[in-house]
Amino acid sequence: MSKVQVYASLTDQTTDAIRETLAGRRRGLRAVLPFAGPAFICSVAYIDPGNFATNIQAGAKYNYSLLWVVLLANAVAMLFQGLSARLGIVTNRNLAELCREHFPRTAVWAMWVVSEAAAMATDLAEFLGGAIGLSLLFGMPLIWGMVVTAIITFGILSFQNRGYRPVELIIGGLVGAIGLSYLIELFLVPPDWRAAGIGAVVPGLADSGALTLAVGIVGATVMPHAIYLHSSLTQDRAPARNEEERRTLLRYSNIEVVVALAIAGMVNMAMVMMAAAAFHGGHEEVAEIETAYHTLVPLFGGAAASVFMASLIASGLSSSVVGTMAGQVIMQGFVGFRIPLWLRRVITMAPAFAVVAWGVNATQALVASQVVLSLVLPVPMVALLLLTRRTDVMSIYRTRRGTWIVAAIATTLVLALNMLLLSQAFGVPTPGLA
Repeated sequence: MSKVQVYASLTDQTTDAIRETLAGRRRGLRAVLPFAGPAFICSVAYIDPGNFATNIQAGAKYNYSLLWVVLLANAVAMLFQGLSARLGIVTNRNLAELCREHFPRTAVWAMWVVSEAAAMATDLAEFLGGAIGLSLLFGMPLIWGMVVTAIITFGILSFQNRGYRPVELIIGGLVGAIGLSYLIELFLVPPDWRAAGIGAVVPGLADSGALTLAVGIVGATVMPHAIYLHSSLTQDRAPARNEEERRTLLRYSNIEVVVALAIAGMVNMAMVMMAAAAFHGGHEEVAEIETAYHTLVPLFGGAAASVFMASLIASGLSSSVVGTMAGQVIMQGFVGFRIPLWLRRVITMAPAFAVVAWGVNATQALVASQVVLSLVLPVPMVALLLLTRRTDVMSIYRTRRGTWIVAAIATTLVLALNMLLLSQAFGVPTPGLA
């Protein structure tokens, strides 16, 4: 009689480790690591190619003066990702599903339409970013860079069939690669740390162009699809069996959100600082990823340019996977309809291929997509505010008054920025801005 040895999958091992921590049998780092996953997946949305486009323009043209926008946007992202994760852990439902259950049907359909538009805008930036990186680093035509990006993305998505952990590890590895790239970049292109410190804490907008970039930075940093996705990633990962377990899950989730988004925030600030150090004061006209790459080579050598492109490729591949996952959650949650991931991937790739076919400037398309995201952003923010404050949804875990007020102020700030941008689009001058 032969013995068959069964090996637990990575997902099963992680779930068992989480259960051991909840039971008090794990301590220290061994207790924390199994919980790392959902926030790191969502953090990719905050360092995607759209961030590269807006941050390069911000640093090149306005030096370090828009770092405060990056810092503020990251703090807002931290707050809302934490609320989204909390919603999933407490209710075992995701944000889109709860919107369908608790909001009027017409509102739900409208929310689905604008959220799908946001998902498409997101995927445009992510897919184009990865393709641009491959095209420049390996000297291939942009269209072939898009094809390679599509194939690798399909490959990563296929790991979802093995549970949640393999994808978490792959995405986590790519996030680590992006972070390491920018740590190296700061040594190769050293910034003015004093000016960066002032730019991070002293608010100001020099002109209307700075306002447009500020809105783009917010749209590139606080991502609508990531807010929907986070609640989905936590809802079934390790459901709490009692209130003590639920409180423990919430505590570890908060730790993960702070760590993951702090890393993403530092990478974003490093992007602006690198662009300011490399291009401001001589190359302010640098507004495209391709130009930035070609300008870095004579200024700081091929190593700086190659590291920059490697980080862009890692960003494009990982965020493209995350965008597809989020799109599926949005569709299934709002309208209860699910399509195969490969079909979703094909549909969301179409706008990127159209942009290239029509000869649209790729970097400008990235920045425009981030402005679209900023305009859509208040939808999930308001929905999250309403649902997490309801006792019938969150029970004793509803958002505390102080936290809710801060979140409401952040939402109002995003709305105000959007109003200013729209007023400029219709030719209404903004007082104090040229």
